[in-house]
Amino acid sequence: MFRRNSTLICFALLLLFAAVATAQNIEADQQAYCAYLTEQAKAQSDFLRSPDALAGFTQPETGLPTQMVIGASLSLANLKKAGITLDAARKNCALYKASTDVQLFIQYALPSMEKDALAHRLDLIGEASQSLEALIDKTSKMVEAQNMTRPMLLSMLTSRIKLDSDRADTQSKIAALYVPPLTDQPLKLQVAAKQASDIDEQKALARLSRQNNWDVALNVGTHQQVNPLSQGLGPYGEVSVSYNLASRAIDRHLDRSVDGYANWKKVQESDVTRGMEVLRDQVQRAIVVQQSRLKVLEQEIQEINKNLKLVGDADTSAALDFRNQLTSTQLLLGIETGDATYRISHLQDFFARNF
Repeated sequence: MFRRNSTLICFALLLLFAAVATAQNIEADQQAYCAYLTEQAKAQSDFLRSPDALAGFTQPETGLPTQMVIGASLSLANLKKAGITLDAARKNCALYKASTDVQLFIQYALPSMEKDALAHRLDLIGEASQSLEALIDKTSKMVEAQNMTRPMLLSMLTSRIKLDSDRADTQSKIAALYVPPLTDQPLKLQVAAKQASDIDEQKALARLSRQNNWDVALNVGTHQQVNPLSQGLGPYGEVSVSYNLASRAIDRHLDRSVDGYANWKKVQESDVTRGMEVLRDQVQRAIVVQQSRLKVLEQEIQEINKNLKLVGDADTSAALDFRNQLTSTQLLLGIETGDATYRISHLQDFFARNF
């Protein structure tokens, strides 16, 4: 018994260490992606904020001397774009975090519940093993007192082998299931937050595109006559304003594109909204399956209890043997009914909380 408990403790510790390492990997993935986005956005923002240096030769009009021009040009539209670029990167980062969290939840919700159910099954097996060991101990004493024969002990030893095999199989299934740490937030709220992040990101990109509709450019510098070469430099300044005459139509299309993107995400087969609907159907079907399973098991238990009542007061060796067999079977059925009951309750709670 001590060795068995030590094995369970080591098994639980390994699962705990794996969960912690997985949580760190997910967080590191999100941080690395956001760091990449931030640096890209900062580079673009610096580019947009910085004035452009100008140098060249020009001839204002035919017959006038050629002039050399040196100066700088600054775009007000680019200055506006710089801030919006950083905001779009932040929105993209928030969208990535929301998307990965909800995608992981949808992908691993059923395996997570299965892992919980298997852990609960281990507890049921442990309780049944204790009851069976007590029954085996009692029967062994009766065998020593020659009140029962050794073959009568065989069925309970067979049940113990089944329990040990069930325990090992359950532990193997738990070890084979990979489940990262999942958020406690209901799925419907996660999906709503992800949809809001989708729209926020698209709005930021639309704002960035709108800055192409206009510009106010400021050019300053110096000029000098080249041929013939003049003695001094002369300052110059220029302000130019541009405006796209289709701006209003462009803005309308950009607004519609945001709405169109949101509508597309609601029906996209690979997106989280569709994934939530698929998960809802899977949970509902799983509840029906477990309810049917429990109904059959309860019928079997009723039959066992009926037979136990028939041999309840009998004290013959045959009656005692039959009662022990019934009790062993009752313990095994108790694991299955407890497992089915837990699964139904767990699935129903999950459904009520997340949909």
